[in-house]
Amino acid sequence: MWIANNWKDYMILDTSKGEKLERWGDYLLIRPDPQIIWDTPKVLSEWKHPNAHYHRSTKGGGEWEFLQLPEQWSIHYKELLFHLKPFRFKHTGLFPEQAANWDWFSEKIKKANRPIKLLNLFAYTGGATLAAAKAGASVTHVDASKGMVTWAKENAISSGLKEAPIRWIVDDCIKFVEREIRRENHYDAIIMDPPSYGRGPKGEIWKVEDAIHPLVKLCAKLLSNQPLFFLINSYTTGFAPAVLTYLIGTEIIPKFGGTVQSDEIGLLVQSTGLVLPCGSSGRWEK
Repeated sequence: MWIANNWKDYMILDTSKGEKLERWGDYLLIRPDPQIIWDTPKVLSEWKHPNAHYHRSTKGGGEWEFLQLPEQWSIHYKELLFHLKPFRFKHTGLFPEQAANWDWFSEKIKKANRPIKLLNLFAYTGGATLAAAKAGASVTHVDASKGMVTWAKENAISSGLKEAPIRWIVDDCIKFVEREIRRENHYDAIIMDPPSYGRGPKGEIWKVEDAIHPLVKLCAKLLSNQPLFFLINSYTTGFAPAVLTYLIGTEIIPKFGGTVQSDEIGLLVQSTGLVLPCGSSGRWEK
């Protein structure tokens, strides 16, 4: 498992009965997690004093209970600064487990000793975009949500990356990739973090089980003659790491060689020393 263990401002303090107790900077949150199926007792006193608690509904979805939490706050990861705020579906605007991937590809970009042009699809609030730009890459950031792209820009400015070579695109990812192929544009690295289900800006429906392999096939056409890496993240239940290995390997290796590794990504739980699995990633590299 690849573990995001370099955080200073974030930590999972404990897990129990379907929930995790997290420290996000100065604030404590309790959020549900489907991986936490154990019934260990909640012994930490922090469980009794959260700043916010997301309650899962038996009918699906859920709602926040705010006890003492600002509308927005910020945390650091190394030299990056991320703005956070609670919004629907229990999220805060950041997936801290992805730092395991940020560290991996940042080192690859720094050691490449050449300009790296990177495409980040389904780029959300810009965690991977900022990490790649900080490492020295020129990044094209694509997301179908205008709000998410605006949020990512704000994170970039706060991280001292206002003038970094980042191209911000609000668009359906598949349509953007198809246009880039027609334009004969190429990238040295591609990152994608597709949702299980979603809609584009014009109502385009995305179902990962139907769309992911065709998209990987399209993206293979965008790779330069000297590609550095290809990364897919997945939070889709039932997609084992081996699925990502197959998706990448069948489309990338025959043309470029290299190797693929896939594994779960996770976060350390302070109280037990165990690692909470938080999805999977597939990494191709030369």
